Amino acid sequence: MLSYSVKATKILKENENSISSFLSPQENNIDWKTVHSFGKEWQKFDSFNEEEVKRIGNDYFDLVDHTMVNRQTVALDVGCGSGRWARYLADQVNFIEAIDPSQAVFSASKFLKDKTNIRISHAGVDNIPFENESFDFIYSLGVLHHLPDTPRAIGKCKDKLKSKGWFLMYLYYALDNRGFLYTLLFHVSTFFRKIISRLPQGAKQFVCDLIAVTFYLPSALISRGLYSVALFRKFVDRLPLSYYRKTSFHVMRNDALDRFGTPLEKRFSREEIETMLKQNGFVNIRFSNNPPYWHVVAQRP
Repeated sequence: MLSYSVKATKILKENENSISSFLSPQENNIDWKTVHSFGKEWQKFDSFNEEEVKRIGNDYFDLVDHTMVNRQTVALDVGCGSGRWARYLADQVNFIEAIDPSQAVFSASKFLKDKTNIRISHAGVDNIPFENESFDFIYSLGVLHHLPDTPRAIGKCKDKLKSKGWFLMYLYYALDNRGFLYTLLFHVSTFFRKIISRLPQGAKQFVCDLIAVTFYLPSALISRGLYSVALFRKFVDRLPLSYYRKTSFHVMRNDALDRFGTPLEKRFSREEIETMLKQNGFVNIRFSNNPPYWHVVAQRP
């Protein structure tokens, strides 16, 4: 556990949980509507099956080896949400400091209560409450594309890395490895996302659950059936939502709410992500060729 570099602005309390808060209303690289939306999302989806956390975590961390993460590693989780990836990594590292600007910190605290080497703090990427060059490994999965200034946020993460430390990041992709029809379907879904994300929370959750039932689940079942036939496996990976053949319906519901309920969402091509990392001084940039796209590791010199 590291020492905080600044004093907490307040202590958040819920039941037996006390969490230090460093969030300031003056932070400008944050979209408060999106933060509120994610807080509600992770209060709804506040626990996950251990086996599923490991299975999906293996996809996100496929680029990470023992030279990047080991039992001496002190890690930082930027935008921990429910705490899924902190849970995935906990037994492989020395300690994890996990931060999130939303009320998800209470869900994460509950989900991770049996992990003694994780501390959760209420903070955003603009004011990470630790000294620069404090961490051996930093990861931010599915978070920085929800901020107004993603390149700046990447720079803030780099500041907290030690020399030769590694940064793992997942950003929504701009469908730069997909064809015309796939891209067209995405633009149609984006049109509906802009409407659905403005709905009251209860209505938004109901509509997203309906989308999970009518689109995610059938696509997953079809993909699962086709994937069982070796001849169709390469074809299956090109189908929309085929990734969900590996997940539970619980994850489909969660991701439908994430995709259609979030007010601010940006997309980046592989080339744009590489450019942002290089502009912030990262080297040894390595992209995974496997979904989810794009996740990448990079090293601070």
